Amino acid sequence: MISRVLSVGVMLLVAGCTLGPDYRRPDLPVPEGYAHHIDDGESIANLAWWELFRDERLQHLITIALEENKDVAVAAARVEEARARFGFVRADQLPRVDIGAAANRGDAGATVPDPGIVDQYRLAGDLSFEVDIWGRLRRSTEAARAELLATEEARRTVIVTLVADLAAAYLRLQDADRREIISARTLRSRRNSLEIVRARFDKGTVPLLDVNQAEMEEVEPVVALAALRREIVETENLISVLLGRNPAPVLRNRNAGEIPLQAPAVPSGLPAELLQRRPDVRQAEQALAAQTARIGAAQALRLPTLNLTGAFGLASSELSNFNNSDATTWGVGASLFGPLFDAGKSKRQVEIEKARTVQLLREYEQTVLQSFREVEDALIGIRTRADELAARQRQVAAARSAAKLSRARYDGGVTSYLEVLDTERSLFNAELAESTTRREQLVAIVELYKALGGGWEQTR
Repeated sequence: MISRVLSVGVMLLVAGCTLGPDYRRPDLPVPEGYAHHIDDGESIANLAWWELFRDERLQHLITIALEENKDVAVAAARVEEARARFGFVRADQLPRVDIGAAANRGDAGATVPDPGIVDQYRLAGDLSFEVDIWGRLRRSTEAARAELLATEEARRTVIVTLVADLAAAYLRLQDADRREIISARTLRSRRNSLEIVRARFDKGTVPLLDVNQAEMEEVEPVVALAALRREIVETENLISVLLGRNPAPVLRNRNAGEIPLQAPAVPSGLPAELLQRRPDVRQAEQALAAQTARIGAAQALRLPTLNLTGAFGLASSELSNFNNSDATTWGVGASLFGPLFDAGKSKRQVEIEKARTVQLLREYEQTVLQSFREVEDALIGIRTRADELAARQRQVAAARSAAKLSRARYDGGVTSYLEVLDTERSLFNAELAESTTRREQLVAIVELYKALGGGWEQTR
C-alpha cells in the first residue's frame, strides 16, 4: 500500500507544473567596443596575477594574502553556508522518514468496554512526503542554487579586489621609497650647499641673505622626509592588514628603477566579455535569477498542497507481544490543504517578490553599466598617464639642466643665489612628481586588470 501511495505521488509530481517565470538573462545594450581601447587582442584579464605582477616580493605578498586575508576567509565561509543552505532546501523535495517509540500507561475511562489501567507500547516508522504539484519546492531549490552561485561570485569579487588593492598599495610603497631616496639626496645636496654658502659668507663674498635662503630651502626635504616616513609606515600597516597579519615592516624590492608590472600591451578585449568575466556582474545576475525563482514559489503558496503519509511498525499493550504478528500496525493517508481566505496575504506576497525582482534587475543593469564605466576610466587613465609621464620626464631633464647651469652661473658670480634655489626647488618637485606619475600609470594598469575581472586564479 505504501508503494502504491508513493507511486501516486511520483505520478502527480511528474504531471505537475512549475509556476512562475523561468530566468533568462536580460537583453542589455552592450557596446561593440571600448571608446578608448588600447590594443586589439586577448584581454589582459586572461593573465593570471603572477603573470602580470613580476616582482617576486609582490607575488609572495599576494600568495600570503590569498591564504590568510580575513575578508577572503569570511567569503569562503559564506560559500560553505550557502552550500549547506542549498542542501537543506533541496532536501524538502525528498520523502522524510522518522522513527519513534512510545510507552503510555493510564486509565482509559469509559472509552473502552473494560475500563481500568491500560498500557500502550508503540514502535513505528513514519513517512511523509509533499507532492510538489506546483513546483514550489523546485523553485525554492532553484533559488537556493542561484544564491550559492552568487556567493561564490562574491568570493571571487573579494579575491579580485584583494589582489588589486594589494598591488596598488605595493606600488604606493615603492613610490614612497623612490620619493624618500629623492628627498634624502636633495637634503644631502642642500646641506652641502648650505655649508658652502656659510663658508663664503664667513669670507665676506656672499651676503647673509644667501645663508638665510639656503637654510630655508634645507627645511623642505626635511619636511618631505618626515611625511614620507609616515606614509611608508601607514602603507606597510595597510599591507599587513591585507595580509591578515598585525602591522609590521614589509619586505619589498627597493630598487627605485624596478617596475613590478610587465604589461607592454594592455588589450582590453570586448565589452561583452564583462558579462561572463566580472564576478560582481555574475553575482548580480545570480541574485536576479534567485529572486526570479521566488516568484514561482510565492505563486505556488496560493494553491493547495498535497501531502502523503505512511506508517509501519508495532503496537501492543504488552511488550512481550511485539514478537506476535498481531502487533503489526500500518497506515497510509493523504491530505490536501490550501488557503481559502487570507485577506490577500498570499497575493501580496507574489507582488512583493515581483517588486523585489524588478529591484534586482535594475541593480544588475547598474552593475553592468558601472563595469563599463570602470573599464573606460582605466583605459583613458592608462593612455593619459603615459602622456603625463613622458611630459614629467622631459620636465625632470630640463630641470636638471637648469639646476646645473644656474649653479655654474652663481659660482661665476653672474646671478644671485635665489636663481639657484628656484631651479633646485623646481628639480626637486619635478622628480617627486615624476615618481608619483609613474606610480599612477602602473596603478591604472592594475585598475584595468580589476575592472576587466582579472585575477580569478587563487593559487599558482
